[in-house]
Amino acid sequence: MSAPMSASGGTKAIVAALAANLAIAVAKFVAFLFSGSSSMLAESVHSVADSGNQGLLLLGGKKAQREATPQHPFGYGRERYIYAFLVSIVLFTVGGMFAIYEGYEKIHDPHEIKAWYWPVGVLVFAIVAEGFSFRTAIKESNETRGALSWSQFIKRAKAPELPVVLLEDLGALVGLVLALGGVGLALLTGNGVWDGIGTLCIGVLLIVIAVVLALETKSLLLGEAAGTEEVEKIKAAVVDGDTVTRVIHMRTLHLGPEELLVAAKIAVQGDDTATEVANAINAAEARIREAVPIARVIYLEPDIYRHDAAKAEG
Repeated sequence: MSAPMSASGGTKAIVAALAANLAIAVAKFVAFLFSGSSSMLAESVHSVADSGNQGLLLLGGKKAQREATPQHPFGYGRERYIYAFLVSIVLFTVGGMFAIYEGYEKIHDPHEIKAWYWPVGVLVFAIVAEGFSFRTAIKESNETRGALSWSQFIKRAKAPELPVVLLEDLGALVGLVLALGGVGLALLTGNGVWDGIGTLCIGVLLIVIAVVLALETKSLLLGEAAGTEEVEKIKAAVVDGDTVTRVIHMRTLHLGPEELLVAAKIAVQGDDTATEVANAINAAEARIREAVPIARVIYLEPDIYRHDAAKAEG
């Protein structure tokens, strides 16, 4: 998943999505009780799952703020990735698999939809509410994604919250349209099978979104390097052209969305004193932090540049 993302922006989008989903979940359950629509039941469970997911994201963000300890010297920034991965699992199981099961049951044993105005009215209300939530997520994302396309933003964002909320809200809106289509066709044809087909489509949609989220958060959990732009800024900041002449090799790793580890072997002049090298390293660290503020853990190892050795080390 390049641009760092502020926690506050993600939190605002999460809270907006949570408020919308809680209200929608209650309305959908009421509509299901009055109408018996399987699409409404699947959508109710979907909204409950989404509400739980937003709770997980908020919890992960809170836990990630804990101070580093001797047992966890690099802090708890990756807690946000763990909870985002849990979101994909919840979305897959509670949302997608339940909807597929419910759709299968409704197709094999269709029931007439009663009190049609309940599901239709609630679905229209839900589309409006989810639209506001989706708009908030888009607005917050636009502040950080820069020139990236939406697909690039989903893949490259180091902070998981906004991509998760974006995909959840998009899935919710498409799912609501599918539910409305299934209910509408069932009412027009008098055949409840269409309600089940709409439910199946919702399940497939949720599983696809869950798989995308799982793949992206898995990559973050395994550990991703800084983006190309940040790497180039760090390399440029290290070299001063005097004591530090070049970067022999460098590795970066995101310890969390807003915390980057930088480890590099740097070439220094062979006749420099230890004091001169130490001062050059301290100055290089200051330049790195100025160029890339999220580079908070920096290890620079001085060495004499030798072409064959540098090539072997990569």
